[in-house]
Amino acid sequence: MRRSVAGIVVEGRRVFIARRVSGGSMGEKWEFPGGKVESGERDEAALEREYFEEFAVGVRVGCKLAGAVFEHKGDPVVLSAYAVELLSKDFVLSEHTEWDWASFADIERLDFADSDLKLIPELKALGTID
Repeated sequence: MRRSVAGIVVEGRRVFIARRVSGGSMGEKWEFPGGKVESGERDEAALEREYFEEFAVGVRVGCKLAGAVFEHKGDPVVLSAYAVELLSKDFVLSEHTEWDWASFADIERLDFADSDLKLIPELKALGTID
């Protein structure tokens, strides 16, 4: 089964989100940054790689916060969300057009990735994001 990861960066009771570039099934949707876990790669290493590729920043990956299963092109994908600490905010956007800090209420009003929305109930239960 394929695996994917999402990084959950919390600052001031808000969570870091980013809007994908146009094109593809995720074009222009907001998301919790992350991506596919490559064969033989640990989830934490995938998040470190993805944040570097997408934002040119290093991160420190913490504990797993939530999980969900979704389908992509008919195949099941296991999505795991981890606490992430940004080591810099000097972003160079390569896969996104913008980024922001959002509450869950903000996320509900945005065109947000369906797969990431499946993480919201578990993330809400943690009580660290408004």
